[in-house]
Amino acid sequence: MQGFCENCRDMVDYYVKIIDQKKEIKGEEIKYVAKEAHCDECKEIIFVPEIRDYNLRELDTAYRKTENLIRVEDIEKILEKYDIGKRPLSLLLGWGEGTLTRYVDGDIPSKPYSDMLSRILEDENYYREILEQNKGNISSIAFRKSIAAIEGLVMVDGNEISKLESAVKYLLMQTTEITPLALQKLVYFAQGFQKAFTDVYMFEEDCEAWVHGPVYRNVYEKYRNYGFNPIEEKELAFENIILTEDEKELLNHILLYFGCYSGKILENMTHSEEPWRAARRGLVDWENSNRIIDKAKIGSYFISVKEKYKMLNLTDIKDYAKDFFSKLYA
Repeated sequence: MQGFCENCRDMVDYYVKIIDQKKEIKGEEIKYVAKEAHCDECKEIIFVPEIRDYNLRELDTAYRKTENLIRVEDIEKILEKYDIGKRPLSLLLGWGEGTLTRYVDGDIPSKPYSDMLSRILEDENYYREILEQNKGNISSIAFRKSIAAIEGLVMVDGNEISKLESAVKYLLMQTTEITPLALQKLVYFAQGFQKAFTDVYMFEEDCEAWVHGPVYRNVYEKYRNYGFNPIEEKELAFENIILTEDEKELLNHILLYFGCYSGKILENMTHSEEPWRAARRGLVDWENSNRIIDKAKIGSYFISVKEKYKMLNLTDIKDYAKDFFSKLYA
């Protein structure tokens, strides 16, 4: 890595320091983890555009988290979820037609606007009411597309749910005690071994490389209130689960060979695996991140595990689990 050092008046190699930083924004002190680039020769701080951009993103994330404001990626999820453009959604909400464009480009919404967008993201019925009431503000084509998107959503309380939701529901029904931390790791292992044995991923959703290992954000949001306590789901039923018998069998084996370990042990296992480590390269252990764990890396890693352990069927997964545990806790 090279940058221009004004002190040395030359292009130089540099190293990066992780520092605790704080900045006052609108009277609020915002703390975040930042990076500094230092010249290898004179050790002075140098300017590197990529690091400047990184620090601005981290500050923005920290500020939004402190003020409980919606993130840009969540606004983008709204647009995708409801198949609506930035301008039509702005008009539906009675805002200026360029408002959503500014927010997607990084402008920070006011708290009332942020709260409205957050509710729209989580509550399809609330969005449908807005769409029906204000459909005269947008074209008939935009209205029909967005209504179709709502109708096509896979709802947990409808007739069909997503594969990820199905896997979570199935795992919860098969065990009496499981924490959110352990649940995240079990679905991650299911994704990897499903790809290894069938060459097909079980879930469309991506997982993120959080401090405590791989995390599927939708699963986190649903069960976050349980903290480190076991999840208590009532009135679970098999009717709405859309899994094949082979997928259920895989989940049974994942639960059998990995479900016997605590969430913390499973976390340490995923910390030792390449997909999570690769996604967090350049970050310190405690540094928050929403980086996506490359699905292809998950697949290639677990395919290599299958080959290394000469796995012929699902029962062979136990060799990997036992060997991994022994290496970590010998």
